Amino acid sequence: MAKQLGVIPEKVRSKRIFLNKLDSFVGSQIGKHLSTCVIGASLEEPIEDEEQAEEETDTVKSVQISKGTYQVVGTMNNAEAKKPEFAFEIFSFTLREQLLEYLLDCDIIIYNITESTEQIDEASWAVSALHSEIENFEGTKIFILLTTVMTWALTKPSDPDDPEAPLTEDDYRKRKAHPNFKDHLSLEKLVTKLGKTKKRKFTTYVIAAGLIYGMEEGVFHYFFKESWLGLNPAVSCFGEGKNILPTIHVKDLASVLQNIMERKPKSYYILALDDSKHKLKDIVKAISKLGPGKIQHIPEEDALLSYDLTQSDLDHLMVNLTLEAFFIKENFNIHWVAEAGVVENIQNLIKEYKQSRALLPLKIAILGPPAVGKTSVAEKLAKHYKLHHIKIKDVIDEAIANLELKITQPEIEEEEEAEEEGDEVTVRDAQELLDQVKENMEQNAGRLDDSFVTRFVREKLLSMPCQNQGFILDGYPKTYAQTKELFSVEEEEEEEATLSKLPQYDKVITPEFIFALDAPDEFLKNRALNLPESVVVGTHYTQDRFMRHLAQFREQNTEDETLLNYFDEIEIHPVHIDVSHDNDAENTPVIDDIIKVVGSAKNYGPTHDELKELQRREADERLAREASELAERERREAEEAAEKLARWEEWNKRLEEVKRQEQEFLEAHSVPLRNYLMQNVMPTLTKGLIECCKIRPNDPVDFLAEYLFKNNPQIE
Repeated sequence: MAKQLGVIPEKVRSKRIFLNKLDSFVGSQIGKHLSTCVIGASLEEPIEDEEQAEEETDTVKSVQISKGTYQVVGTMNNAEAKKPEFAFEIFSFTLREQLLEYLLDCDIIIYNITESTEQIDEASWAVSALHSEIENFEGTKIFILLTTVMTWALTKPSDPDDPEAPLTEDDYRKRKAHPNFKDHLSLEKLVTKLGKTKKRKFTTYVIAAGLIYGMEEGVFHYFFKESWLGLNPAVSCFGEGKNILPTIHVKDLASVLQNIMERKPKSYYILALDDSKHKLKDIVKAISKLGPGKIQHIPEEDALLSYDLTQSDLDHLMVNLTLEAFFIKENFNIHWVAEAGVVENIQNLIKEYKQSRALLPLKIAILGPPAVGKTSVAEKLAKHYKLHHIKIKDVIDEAIANLELKITQPEIEEEEEAEEEGDEVTVRDAQELLDQVKENMEQNAGRLDDSFVTRFVREKLLSMPCQNQGFILDGYPKTYAQTKELFSVEEEEEEEATLSKLPQYDKVITPEFIFALDAPDEFLKNRALNLPESVVVGTHYTQDRFMRHLAQFREQNTEDETLLNYFDEIEIHPVHIDVSHDNDAENTPVIDDIIKVVGSAKNYGPTHDELKELQRREADERLAREASELAERERREAEEAAEKLARWEEWNKRLEEVKRQEQEFLEAHSVPLRNYLMQNVMPTLTKGLIECCKIRPNDPVDFLAEYLFKNNPQIE
């Protein structure tokens, strides 16, 4: 079958595509797709004949190699983020003149304004600036504006007598935008206007995309996240949910863009939609299969209280539009990923969602003898990784409670819901199973046979919460037989399994990490004996029961076929940890070792409420720490002040003592001097003063000095 290659020669240079915000949801997915495309691939007609396909395989490969490829360049939201692998180059600019230089170097310019209104102004400037530079173009350029169907939100039906009649591209001139999307509509009109002047040099297209989903799920992410978390018994649906939502998978949208770039259609306004005309409640119901499988209708106003939804998200989810994308179906060659929409492709979408967001379940088993610390370790790991802690007693109690609820609950009134539930277990089956369980427990002194336990554990591990987040098996299974019965494949799968050398097992529920905790018997005995009385009461940690359980465990694990051997056989090798090396009651070293092996968590992390609680706790701790530091500082300052005052008083006492001693010393040493002065100096001085008064000389001081010198008793 001949290929419609059009005017594209066999050897074409690589074409450069500019795409804004390559790190956004839509930008990244479109960029990935286009970077892997070969120029002209959408022009090739699909080969239906397999023999012809085999004959032309070599030819097709050689043609593709000779063709050019697309180089995806663009800008980023986060300038400091790492360049995406698919991107050929990342542009950063401070002045728009620099951006214009980049755009002039590109063959195709795609501006996506579906995710951020901030890009509307830049896109408007870009198309106007390019239009003003038409005369300087080295070749032809294509400008594609990727906008949203919200510019059709208030458009009246094409047929007043038939409100459900779909609108098509032919009705684009009478489209009316949602009040919050009038700027989008103005830009659409500008782009179409500027593309009419010199079509050979500058061609413009407007692509109105439906609600974009797929991979990370876009506008429907709120429902996927709520379903995956499973925190509520039902997924929220805003309002009655009867509004029809036009949608398209992000990869199908990328294929539409590829066809436009290569086919260059005459129509410059194109709707990009899949074939679905699903209502909001149908889409939410399908998404809920990821979690509880049920939906609950809440008022539209309550949606505004959600931290995970923007006003734009709510506008899209509340729109009610019946559109038909005739043009792309009749003229484009699209390898549809989800042509039928969300509901029919929900299982594939769930797989995409988990893989794109790396929401992979962690499956861990903690095994070991009694009193080795399995439960405490499992509890802390479950809290750290946000996993479901599987304890056998809890599983059995929950299973019995569910059976009793199944028997006593009223029948579902709505037939539609009953059909959707598709519950395999009827009331009669539940009653029979419950009777068998109770009879078995009566005959075995409250214990339950392995067949029932294995069934209940398997059902628990296959539940959506365990399949979404993962689980930690606490001390179960205990024997090789239990392990094989729990994790073995179904009988119909065993025939396929014979081709493999390894024993086959159910990969969906089998743990990927096995940790075997162990310690010497004496260590375990001492640990059990030192447990508080409140912990021991009603458990198997009483001395007689503990020693019996420990002996039974050792006996079961000295045989050739132990449960650890089973995991070795399927090449999931257990990690052995001796808890006696670090005698820590909290098992902190053990938990640290396990976290190193398992790695980081694969989930959403803390929820908004958990973040608020964490912030509140951190704030309380910070205030308590600051208050403690302030009290400690005040205490130290008070102590220093008291110590300083004591030292000051001591110093003053010593100073007074020194002064007193100096005074006494001076007084003691001044007596001889006073005696000498009184005996030898004062008489002569007195006489001299008397003579001075009598004579009254001009210089009394000189006279007195001369008098003392002449009448010095020692000279005489």
